[in-house]
Formats: sequence, C-alpha cells, structure tokens
Amino acid sequence: MHNNKRCQKEKQQQKEYKDHSCKDPQPRNIRVDFSSQWGRRESSKFSISAAVTSKEYSLDGALENTQLPKGDCWSVHKFGGTCVGTSERIGNVADIIIADQSERKLAVVSAMSKVTDMMYDLIYKAQSRDDSYLTALDAVLEKHKLAAVDLLDGDELASFSSKLHHDINNLKAMLRAIYIAGHATESFSDFVVGHGELWSAQLLASAVRKNGVECSWMDTREVLVVNPTGSNQVDPDYLKSEERLAKWYSNNPSKTIIATGFIASTPQNIPTTLKRDGSDFSAAIMGALLKARQVTIWTDVDGVYSADPRKVSEAVILKTLSYQEAWEMSYFGANVLHPRTIVPVMQYDIPIVIKNIFNLSAPGTMICRSSGDEHEDGQKVESLVKGFATIDNVAIVNVEGTGMAGVPGTASAIFSAVKDVGANVIMISQASSEHSVCFAVPEKEVKAVADVLESRFGQALSAGRLSQIAVIPNCSILAAVGQRMASTPGVSATLFTALAKANINIRAIAQGCTEYNITVVVKREDCVRALRAVHSKFYLSRTIIAVGIVGPGLIGATLLDQLKDQTAVLKEKFNIDLRVMGITGSRTMLLSESGIDLSKWRELLSLRGEMADLSKFVHHVRGNHFIPNTVLVDCTADSHIASHYYDWLHKGIHVVTPNKKANSGPLDQYLKLRALQRQSYTHYFYEATVGAGLPIISTLRGLLETGDKILRIEGIFSGTLSYIFNNFAGSTAFSQVLKEAKEAGYTEPDPRDDLSGTDVARKVIILARESGLHLELSDIPVQSLVPEPLRDCASAEEFMQQLPQFDQQLAKQRQNAEDAREVLRYVGVVDVVNGKGTVELRRYSKEHPFAQLSGSDNIIAFTTERYATQPLIVRGPGAGAEVTAGGVFCDILRLASYLGAPS
Repeated sequence: MHNNKRCQKEKQQQKEYKDHSCKDPQPRNIRVDFSSQWGRRESSKFSISAAVTSKEYSLDGALENTQLPKGDCWSVHKFGGTCVGTSERIGNVADIIIADQSERKLAVVSAMSKVTDMMYDLIYKAQSRDDSYLTALDAVLEKHKLAAVDLLDGDELASFSSKLHHDINNLKAMLRAIYIAGHATESFSDFVVGHGELWSAQLLASAVRKNGVECSWMDTREVLVVNPTGSNQVDPDYLKSEERLAKWYSNNPSKTIIATGFIASTPQNIPTTLKRDGSDFSAAIMGALLKARQVTIWTDVDGVYSADPRKVSEAVILKTLSYQEAWEMSYFGANVLHPRTIVPVMQYDIPIVIKNIFNLSAPGTMICRSSGDEHEDGQKVESLVKGFATIDNVAIVNVEGTGMAGVPGTASAIFSAVKDVGANVIMISQASSEHSVCFAVPEKEVKAVADVLESRFGQALSAGRLSQIAVIPNCSILAAVGQRMASTPGVSATLFTALAKANINIRAIAQGCTEYNITVVVKREDCVRALRAVHSKFYLSRTIIAVGIVGPGLIGATLLDQLKDQTAVLKEKFNIDLRVMGITGSRTMLLSESGIDLSKWRELLSLRGEMADLSKFVHHVRGNHFIPNTVLVDCTADSHIASHYYDWLHKGIHVVTPNKKANSGPLDQYLKLRALQRQSYTHYFYEATVGAGLPIISTLRGLLETGDKILRIEGIFSGTLSYIFNNFAGSTAFSQVLKEAKEAGYTEPDPRDDLSGTDVARKVIILARESGLHLELSDIPVQSLVPEPLRDCASAEEFMQQLPQFDQQLAKQRQNAEDAREVLRYVGVVDVVNGKGTVELRRYSKEHPFAQLSGSDNIIAFTTERYATQPLIVRGPGAGAEVTAGGVFCDILRLASYLGAPS
C-alpha cells in the first residue's frame, strides 16, 4: 500500500520535467530581485550558476522553473470545520502543517464550525426582511475577531482585522440588497456563504507564518473552475483549473499553501460552491491537479469503521479500503467520504488517508488501489467483507403483473416516471421471470412515486396487465461491502444465515455483478439487530446475547452467581459476551441498558428494583439496546410464565428453561411450540427439565437423530426420592428418612409435592413426547406415596406430624424386598413400544444398576435397537441448585455456539 503505482500518463509527465519538477521555483540564494524579471520574460540570458549549483541556468530555464511543480513532493491536507472550530484548534492545525516533513504542502480548510450555518442564516433573514440579520452579522464578525486576537498579533493581526472589516462592510451592502429584493440568487448566496472559508484560510495562513514558516493563502475561486449540473452537483473543469492553478502559483510561489475549501467559480467567474462535502471534494481536486503523494482528510474519528460504532460497539477501524470499497460504503451512508470525492484521485492512484486530529497517534484509514492479494494483520476476515453500512427511512415500491413479462420498455417506463418526479432510486431488484420489479426510494419521496406510477400505468392496472403497485414503508437498507467478496463462495450464504439466526426477515435483495456489495432490505425496526448480527458473523466479534432472567429464586440466583464467575473467561477465551439486561421476580424487577453488574445484583434489585411487569421486562431485554440476539431464561416452575414461550419464540426470542410446565402441559400447545421451534432459527432449550444437569434430553435426541429407535426409557428421575430410598434401609422408619431429607434441603417445602410423583410424571411425559408419543399428562398412571388420608392436610407441618402412623405399610414393602434380595426404587418408565408411560414404586435386584445409587443421584437407562441387550446408562447428581443451574448455563452456551460463537 505504501508505494502506489502511478499511471503511465503521470510517469510521462514526471519524465518531462524530471530536472525541475519539485525544485524551488527560484534559486535558493536569489530572492525577489529576479521575480519581476522572470514575470516579464526578458529575452537576455545570464549565468546564475554561482548562486545555486554547478549547472548553468538560462533565462528561459528560469522561466521554465517557475512552472508549478507536481508529483510526490506535494502532500495535501483537508481540515474540516471541527478541526478549526476555535482559535486553539486553528493553532493545532498550524502545528500539524508545520510538522509535515513533505517538501511542499497544501492545506484545504473549511469555515470555522457553525459559521456556514450562520452565513446561510444571514441570507435567510435578509430575504425574509428580518432586521436581525445585522445583529447576526455582528456575531459572525465577533467570532472571527476573537479568534484573530487569540491567534495573532502585530502586523498579522492588523492585516487580518482590516480584511475582515472590509469583507463585513461588503456583506452588509449585499445583504441590504437581498433585504430590499426579498430574494437571493444562488450566486449571491454562494458568494455570501463562501466568506467563512476565506476567513478561516487567512487565519490559518497567518498562524503558520507566525511560526516562521513562509505561507500563502489561496482563494480557490481564482483557481477551481466547475460547471454546475442540474442535480445540485458540479463537475470540475480540470483543464481550466490546471491553467488557473499554474497562473496563481507563478504569482504566489510557496512551499506551504492554505486554500479555501467548498468554494469555486463557474467558467464565467461567478462564485459558486462545491455543494455537499465540498471541502473534501476541493482537497481531492487539488490533490489530482498537483498529482500529490497523498491527500489526508482530518476529522474527529480515528478512521473508517467496519460499521457505525454508535450501533455496533465492536466495530473496528479499517486499516485500508480500496477506492471501490470506500465508494460503495459512502453510497450506502457510511461516514467515509462522498463518492465524488474519490473520483479525482483514483486516476492517479493518489491515496486518501482519514486521520483523527484529536488522536494523532491513531494510524487512520488509507483509501487506495487494492492489489487484490494483500492481507492486513489482525483482520482475519477482511478478505471477505470490509464493512457494513445502512440507509434508514426508505420504502420499497413493488410493481407487479403478468403483463410485464417479455414486454420491452416496461422497466424504462417505470423509471422514467420516477425520474419525472425527481425521486432517487437507491436500489433495484427484478425477478428473472420479469413478473415484478421492486426498488427502494427515500420514504419522503414514495408518495410522489406511487402517485405518478398509478397515473402512468392506470390503464394497465384497469386492464389487469399490472396487478398492483404496492408500497412497503418503514424499511432500511443494509449493505455488505468488500472487494474480495467477488468470486468467494459462501459470502451470501453466511450473510443470510446470520440474518436468519437473528430472526431477521429480508424484504428484497440486490447484488451487483462486480460483487463488491450485497444489499438487503429489512424492516426499519430490525436494522440495527441485522447490522450487529452480520458484523459479528464476519468480524468474529464477541457473540453478544442479551439475557433476561425470570425467577431469581434458588436456581435463578445460583445461575446468576455462575454467570458472574464465568463472564470474564467467556469473553476472553470463547468470544461470548452474556449481558444480563434484566432480572424479574413476581414482585420486583431490575432493568439495565448496558448490563447488570452481577457482583451486586441482589443489592441492585433491592435498592433500584421497580414493580414487576413481564411485558415491559420482555420488551426491554429484547428491544432497548443494540444486541441482535435475546434469550429469556425461565428459572421458575410457573405455568403462567411457560404459557408465554410461544409468543417469545415467535418474536425471535430464544428460550432456555428448567421449567417443566410447557413441555408437560396440554399436548396441542406442546406440539404447536415444537413446530414453531423447528420451522425457525429461534432456539428453545430445556435440558434441565429432566435430570437437572445430566445430558438426558441431548442423549435422547442424539440417539433419535442418528437413526436409533427408542424401545424403553426407565429411570429414577427424582433426586429427592432417590435420596429417600437410598437411605430407607435397615430399621429406619420412612417418616424419619423423609424428615432428614427435608432438614437437609432435598425436598420441597411441602414434601407431598415430591411424594405425589407428579414431578416424575412430568419428566416421563417430556421424554415420552421427545420419543414421539403423543401422550397427555393424564395418560400417565402415577403411584402416589402420600397416604390418602394425609393428602388433604392443611399444612406441611401437620402432614409430617401424622406421617409416622403410616410407616408400617412401607416398612412391610421394604422387608419383602429385602427378603428377596431386592431394593425399592421410585421410577418412571416410558414404554415406547406399547405407547404408554408409568410412575410407580418398583423392586430391583441388588445387582441392578438402579440399586447401586447413592445420595440424590439420578439414573436413566435407554433401551434401543442399538442398546437392546445392554441399555445405555446416564447417571449423576439429579437434584440441587448448583447442578440444575449448571444445566441451564450449558444450554445458554449451546445457544451461543448455534449463534456463531467458536465451538
């Protein structure tokens, strides 16, 4: 990139004046004494060899040497209004110009910040016959006087002040004329507005001279010649501008030139402007005229970002962009350069560098010709997509009808009509069947476009040749730009997959044959999420997921603590950023715009929590930030919360839960939920609904997905009942074991919730449905361990007090089992072959795997066609907040991997 190739034309030009192209315009030891003689082009010849070099110079040679030098000796800078917004900043700009080690320098400068607006306001007030234009002009005068007093002194201050007052008096007369006429012509307006650049250029030139550096200032109206076009743009006349520049330089030879930006003249010497982004355009034109080594655009950002950093916090500064990439990104609204700014420098391969005047150490972004095989350190995917840009507030117009197919001139008629109303077509997409043409226009222009099309094609609509002219409002355009996207397989697929996984629907697609960009139209409300999703996919920035925790009880609180401990590791090693944007209980919720500090979430929930509102909570977690992916983690056992899963998934919100209520609820709702999950890229993970942290659901799915056939699933699914029957041995009473389990925290507050078997039945129904059985919970016969007389006890305490009187019944069953060298185990069974399930107390030999358990372990046996003689066993802790929360955490990380995190 550092040695840009020059075109053949430039090389020839350099050869023609190689002996003098970047030399001083006059001998170093001879000053102004000879300037007037050169200017008069006297015919006599004399030797000046002793003054400069061993070569002899003739008068003709001296004349030739006054020509404008061109080539790499020149560097061009452009400083915007922010860069020269105050006297201090003008001083900083002077320092930058002086510090540039280039042999020759030209700096293009904008008006001081806000001055251009102030000048337009003067014109508006004058033509509105508002007398306050005089007061406003005084404010302009005062702003520049104060800057001059701060910057200059002595003759420089006196000279600038004199010119300033002279200009202000002329402006008063001109504004008075506008006031009387009540109208300002375009040339009058351009003349008035251009004074901001004149003053800032003179101020900067004086500041440079104050530092002892010879410097001239250029009124570019004397040099740049442009031809206004009908589209609020101008076309530079390079030949005339080159002639005028040479003439100006012959009268103002200097190694440092400060030039006005934005302003120019017509071929008739009428003042005009370069319109939008005119100062950048001025710098590019001057760079082309001088065939400069480089054009540096000084601004207030570190360079060109891969995406708008206000929308994508992970956006990176691009080290280089090709001219075409910068052009494409500019067209689609990226804060780079106006496309026309790039045109003048392209033909001479002059690089443009974007630099931050407030951060001189930042390397910036270089825009230049790409060699096609260069690689940038630290940017692994720059070979595919360089950047992303968006255009908001657009509408899609769709013209559709069978009468369009094969009819020449239809598209021409459509866009001719659009041109007639002056609308700007941003993007066009046409089906190969020619059945429809759709295009994007700014939303403010769509009504005029629709009206003219309906008028122009009214007869075709009436006759049925066109079926409709439809307008789709509230859209945004997203463009992916990269020169090396061309002929690289899979770029489009990656882009569309990233959008699909973020649940973004694409309204229209366009891709140029150069393949420098892929453009999609999405809903305006989806634009930022879409931008973040594709940027993350291509730049491998952190996979960011907005997390909402529902239910900060025992499991939820444990999960939050696990997230707190692991967050830094996930970011550093796995590129996963899990941001908890909200926590809600049944009464209080805590919301955050950037992510809750999990080291003190309990304190924050207590001190800053607000009244719980599930609808507001969901909207906040999903919608009040710029994170493309959202997951709600339901850590409750609430059927009301579970009833919202379908709506959340439908909105593109992923769901992770240990809550069994949704999957064991009414069959029709379960089937509807799973159907939605399968037909979208929205994920629903519920591993912890069965076996806490054990891989039960994933194991079952793995068997089914690889073609195995499930015959039977049998297991001890309750950690509480596992603990009880593992310790129900010898002469210990059942009630005593239950009491110990309750005191150890293994049971629910009311142990009847465990002993009823309902929880096991829910797990059985979940596994049955996963295996393909369409069973309701009521289809599962459940043997309750709660004695029937105690089922209606008023409280858990009363139940525990009366339970000992029923110990004898279970003691007898235990003794019968022991006599047969067997043990009692409370199990759930899914009999897939016979299409049924059961939950009951069963006896197993002491050699059976179910008899080998200890503590609160769960054990599940999968009997399948592959594992027919020796069942596949999954065993481990099946109860407790730590393992259950761990299972939920695993599901969240599984979701992250599905969304693009490294595996």
